[in-house]
Amino acid sequence: MSLAQSVRLIHETVNKTLHNSPLKDRPVTILAASKGQSQEHIIQAIASGIGDFGENRVQEAEAKWPPLRKTYPQVRLHLIGPLQTNKVKKALGLFDVIQTIDRPKLAEVLSAELRALSKEKSQHSALKTQHFFIQVNIGKEPQKAGAMPDEVDALIEYCRSLHLPVVGLMCIPPSQHPPAPYFALLREMARRNGLAELSMGMSEDYETAVRMGATCIRLGRVLFGERDVTDMSN
Repeated sequence: MSLAQSVRLIHETVNKTLHNSPLKDRPVTILAASKGQSQEHIIQAIASGIGDFGENRVQEAEAKWPPLRKTYPQVRLHLIGPLQTNKVKKALGLFDVIQTIDRPKLAEVLSAELRALSKEKSQHSALKTQHFFIQVNIGKEPQKAGAMPDEVDALIEYCRSLHLPVVGLMCIPPSQHPPAPYFALLREMARRNGLAELSMGMSEDYETAVRMGATCIRLGRVLFGERDVTDMSN
């Protein structure tokens, strides 16, 4: 199956799932998880109508996206992997959306860097990030990043006190359990905090995520197949 055919099939599946969902009155962003993907595959995805891409690592994004952004300025780039505080300035210049705020210290550094960039007119053009998500460790798994569920409300409040434009929540549910209860829990967290965006659902469970209220699904394998480039470290 070609990449264009995969995109069409995903759109058809999303539209069908939305039609049968009580939460159907919302757009769903198909985000291509482009970690390890070649520029050729990314260009094919753009030509097939994909407008949002997610990278796991700042260093890989820095290496391959600047020339792509010049040619395709309409594309939005999301950080969907962990962010180290020493990479914050680079991340703010690379990504339109950062989906992985998971601790107060990171929120503080992001806020401070945003204030610094806004005061320096010579660097203001380097600031790209406009929206932030809180990453939730929805299954309380020690090997995964993300704020614990009982810490999320306080972290959202703290981010707001720092004037960070948090718009939604992101999660990766435990692979060994049915995802629906975890997606429902994330949706309830967003509802009670007045957040409109839910980044949840990947290749294995995106239909369930759409049915449960996802506004952004992060798709890699089902879109691109297996990665064709060796992973780069952050």
